[in-house]
Amino acid sequence: MDAQGRGRDEGIDPADQWVLNPDTGDYELRLGPSAGRPAAPAGTSGRTPGPRRRKDPEATPPGDRAAVPGQRGGRRGAGGGRGDRDETRRQGSRAAATAPGRRKAKPKKSRKKKALVWTGGVLAFLLVGVGTTGYLVYQHFNGNITAVSTDGAGTGGFSKDRAINILVIGTDKRTGAGNEGYGDSGSVGHADTNILFHVSKDRTNATALSIPRDLITDIPDCPTTMEDGSKKDIPGSTGGRFNTSLGQSDRTPSCTMRTVTELTGIVPDHFMVADFNAVKSMTTAVGGVDVCLAKDIDDKDSHLKLSQGEHTIQGEQALAFLRTRHSVGFGSDLSRIEIQQQFLGSLMRKLKSNDTLTSPTKMWSLAEAATKALTVDDKIDDINQLRKLGMELASVDPKNITFTTVPVLDNPNDKATVILDKSKAPQVFSMMREDVSFTAVAKKEKAEEKAAEAAKLKGEMADPADVRVDVYNGGAPAGSAQSALDWLQNEQGVLKSTNKANAPAKVKKTQLVYAPNQADQARRLADMMGLTASALKPTTTDAGEMDPMTLTLGPDFTEAGSPLSAPTKAPEDIQRVEADKAVCAK
Repeated sequence: MDAQGRGRDEGIDPADQWVLNPDTGDYELRLGPSAGRPAAPAGTSGRTPGPRRRKDPEATPPGDRAAVPGQRGGRRGAGGGRGDRDETRRQGSRAAATAPGRRKAKPKKSRKKKALVWTGGVLAFLLVGVGTTGYLVYQHFNGNITAVSTDGAGTGGFSKDRAINILVIGTDKRTGAGNEGYGDSGSVGHADTNILFHVSKDRTNATALSIPRDLITDIPDCPTTMEDGSKKDIPGSTGGRFNTSLGQSDRTPSCTMRTVTELTGIVPDHFMVADFNAVKSMTTAVGGVDVCLAKDIDDKDSHLKLSQGEHTIQGEQALAFLRTRHSVGFGSDLSRIEIQQQFLGSLMRKLKSNDTLTSPTKMWSLAEAATKALTVDDKIDDINQLRKLGMELASVDPKNITFTTVPVLDNPNDKATVILDKSKAPQVFSMMREDVSFTAVAKKEKAEEKAAEAAKLKGEMADPADVRVDVYNGGAPAGSAQSALDWLQNEQGVLKSTNKANAPAKVKKTQLVYAPNQADQARRLADMMGLTASALKPTTTDAGEMDPMTLTLGPDFTEAGSPLSAPTKAPEDIQRVEADKAVCAK
């Protein structure tokens, strides 16, 4: 119940009863007479944004929220589900509001921590930390969130002690007001734009990897939860476009997660899906995004018409900018990816600016737009979980965020699609798996750690013909043990090797177990396969003369001949955009 409903301050908008406490950074529900209210913060036109009475999410018309492939229209189930829990919370919040006195304010925190906003992904995604004093705001934002099951395709959720990987998917489904005129209105949508956002374990840097929609790849079988709650196993496919991993054949975002893992060897922690309305609402909420054009653009397909120079764009114009490809670069989807990355870098800078972080109005609008516009996985379907995730990402400086694209080549069989550049893509994937920064942000202790590992590998190496090894599959793609064996025998001369099929237990990473008197063999095999010192597991007793070592291939093994140790820097000629640098679209 709002302040007016309790007979306080008749004629006053209930949102005006929420006042920003400058000492705590929290919004507090002020129930006293209007004459006793403090002045609103500067720049808010005498009003402090706050929650109005929220409609019951169960009663929200379907048209009020844009549909997304796999979306189930809300997170509440039948009896005993979230709707019942929400009602319990509403009752509890009413009781708390009428109780005499209230809890003491929380200790003062920095404004940037309390007013946290973090973004990344095409069409943008936002992680919001909202400091509040009651359930009203919690209920309001929670009621906006739509969630879809991961179907076991993710890690189960992010944690503080390891790197974080978030898959951001932009769907081209034409849902929502004003989007009917873009054509293809009956489409179920595709994974039109895809960014795998990797945040380092120490939270000092991040890499945003764009995956081209027209990349030819394999899509694995996808166990999927349907909209009605039933389960369905959707068969995989080979040699299709990446964008068919969503929407087509009833595929949900969890299938796109599995496809990313199949491609990169990285298992995402979470996913976020945005449609056309996301970019329109969020760019408007932030007051526009600054972009730069190296030439005039008049694109008849995207309807973008801008002159050379700098512009601030939002809403429909921002969407048109992100959809433009024929008028920039080579006119391909790869050119469109580049200007999207430039746009997102500018959006990040805007969100991290004091102009945004110190504006309660913008913060509220952003939180409102983000929670309404995005579909998230069921592991982060609560505003508190989003807040925790946002706090993990808050310290990354834009200068240490790199946008890059999966290295690809033109498909010789179909000029409209691209194929993986196998000479460069494995290096990029390896860097992300091994948490190597693309911006060369290296701490001294990390360098020392790598030097210590390298020292362990120094020493004499056996001749390939003298290396004995049994190869097991401990979590690598199917057929990996045989492909590794063929490569070792036919290309490396390791003839004394055997395929032992599946390992007794799966491993997190590829490892080589060897005896002390097999160290020279281990060094040779490590050198061939690009194994790090941490992958070498010596035993304490010597082995017999004819005993083999044990090589167990883990999820980090993608294909024979692709090094498992990450390079110290990215390939020189891959496409990159630094988030802190303004670049003009050409």
